[in-house]
Amino acid sequence: MKDFPEFTLPIVSELPEEGFITCTSPSNIALVKYWGKRPVQLPENASISFTLTNCNTTTSLTYKKLDSTAGDFNFELFFEGKPKPDFKPKIQSFFERIEAYLPFLKQYVFTIETSNTFPHSSGIASSASGMSAMAYCLMELERKINSGISDTEFIKKTSFLARLGSGSACRSIQGPVTIWGANDAIEGSSDAFAIKFPFDTHQNFDNYQDTILLIDKGEKQVSSTIGHELMHGHPFAAKRFEQASDNISRLTGILISGDLDAFIEVVESEALTLHAMMMTSLPYFMLMKPNTLSVINNIWQYRRETGSKLCFTLDAGANVHLLYPESEKNEVLQFITSELVVYCQNGQYICDKIGWGAKKV
Repeated sequence: MKDFPEFTLPIVSELPEEGFITCTSPSNIALVKYWGKRPVQLPENASISFTLTNCNTTTSLTYKKLDSTAGDFNFELFFEGKPKPDFKPKIQSFFERIEAYLPFLKQYVFTIETSNTFPHSSGIASSASGMSAMAYCLMELERKINSGISDTEFIKKTSFLARLGSGSACRSIQGPVTIWGANDAIEGSSDAFAIKFPFDTHQNFDNYQDTILLIDKGEKQVSSTIGHELMHGHPFAAKRFEQASDNISRLTGILISGDLDAFIEVVESEALTLHAMMMTSLPYFMLMKPNTLSVINNIWQYRRETGSKLCFTLDAGANVHLLYPESEKNEVLQFITSELVVYCQNGQYICDKIGWGAKKV
């Protein structure tokens, strides 16, 4: 039985025999974090994020129609040009979740080729960009089958499908600011898919910069999936969900008004709260590294000395996202190269900015 039957569209034409689709989708960085979910891939609290530009996944989907419907999903997966068998179970699970909404999946054999512009499993949301790119490719195939699907329906269903692959992936379909999760402050917000921020953001946030310091590019000691599960029974979970809801309302006003001091306060508090929840779960764990803390302290000192509006946020990993207005770009990059690059693994960092979401290439 389908939980959301409105996302099952009738097949209105003959299935195409074969073809090739390439899409690209960016990662995103949550400003108000979601941590904790309920089945299936629904958030315990709403989140709000900046969609990025340069940290993206490009996915190509080659499809060929079978003579008869297969008993299981038929696909091969290549990551950065090489077979990646350890990724296949996640795609298998994704297909199982979305089959009710894309009933033609078992009628094709697929070759999936995917690559990232950033390190996998290092605290940049590779599952967000990867699953949103995959969902976009599949929806481009559905558009060939159901040409009458409107752009609004296309975007909403793509976000809905992406969520079933990775919760945060639903926030990557559009940009520059998206909301995922029902919240009274945001009309039209939903647990089932993300929506574009429905208000005009202040010009202070135009081309907002995100420079990502790669503190540790290795595999995380605890996956985000396991981390989310540890919110069940967490002693502080209820208050955390309440705090996040309040911060959604507060940040909505901030994005409209352009109050950068208030923005810093909410965003940094949210980042530290996310990691506090990890450190107070059972079992407890810590994804920050010593260099993460060194960077944070340097940012605070730099801000005190210069009056800069530079701030940080963290995802579920050790890397540090530096968020700042475009007007400070030259000064902040100088600060990074002179003071912060020493804390980066192999001196590496990625210069990014807010962007507009997924697209067909």
